[in-house]
Amino acid sequence: MTNRVILIGHPVGHSISPNFQQAAYDHKSLDLTYQSQDINPLDLHAFLETMRSSNILGANVTVPHKENVVPLIDELDEDARLIGAVNTIANRNGRLVGYNTDAPGFLRSLIEVAGFDPVNKSALIIGAGGAAKAVAFALSKHGASTIYVANRTHKKAWNLIRALEPLGTFARAMSLEDNELKQISKQSPIIINATTMGLYGGPEPDRSPLHHTDISPNSLVVDLVYNPAQTPLLREASISGASILGGLPMLVYQGAVCFNILTGLEAPIEVMYSAAQSAMSKRNLEPYT
Repeated sequence: MTNRVILIGHPVGHSISPNFQQAAYDHKSLDLTYQSQDINPLDLHAFLETMRSSNILGANVTVPHKENVVPLIDELDEDARLIGAVNTIANRNGRLVGYNTDAPGFLRSLIEVAGFDPVNKSALIIGAGGAAKAVAFALSKHGASTIYVANRTHKKAWNLIRALEPLGTFARAMSLEDNELKQISKQSPIIINATTMGLYGGPEPDRSPLHHTDISPNSLVVDLVYNPAQTPLLREASISGASILGGLPMLVYQGAVCFNILTGLEAPIEVMYSAAQSAMSKRNLEPYT
């Protein structure tokens, strides 16, 4: 029986992960299929229990399940434990092991694609969910000096800040309505949107968390949303003259780490990237270059 890898989220229809992961499996001649499955949060526990005794080799986890799966699986690797969010689950003979590949995927895209080194630089992260945790963790481990976290609810931003304390990074939490947010955004060398604002098919597809007047032309603005390639935030950043980085490189790089975890093989990055860009083009979206 062909083994499967499942992408779980709610919703998952926007994802192109099946396109580039299947391309990688086929390139390596692996008897694996990659599928997406919309899992309601109320059904998450039942899915994971079924996964233990099935032909599901592993799962990728996207919003809103990255944090919710943590108490439901058997073991976490060190990064996933520190971050408190999981985006890859390996089924080891019925024992579910959680990993976080978002952190290395983000850092690789930042350094290799954008040419940005976060050492001794401050950063503004918008959002405080699983993706934001991975980004904050990656920046902190790579020497960022100060991390600001802005979120709709101040409490959730504060919880993320407290999680960074053991890493020794100075951090500060605020709400999206905080009067100081605009001042900080204007001074930030890097701004990262880790929310679903601007996501095609999401609840706020036309919303940008910042206006172009709040963004310095000297900043790098990163949007983890990759669908569409040109999000409302990236449009605002372009108007300001700032450098921009879309979410596609991070998506592919984190997927490559997942590929290695589940198969034990080196991921064919170029094959995956080409398939991801082709999938974006077929959806009449401008592929990120």
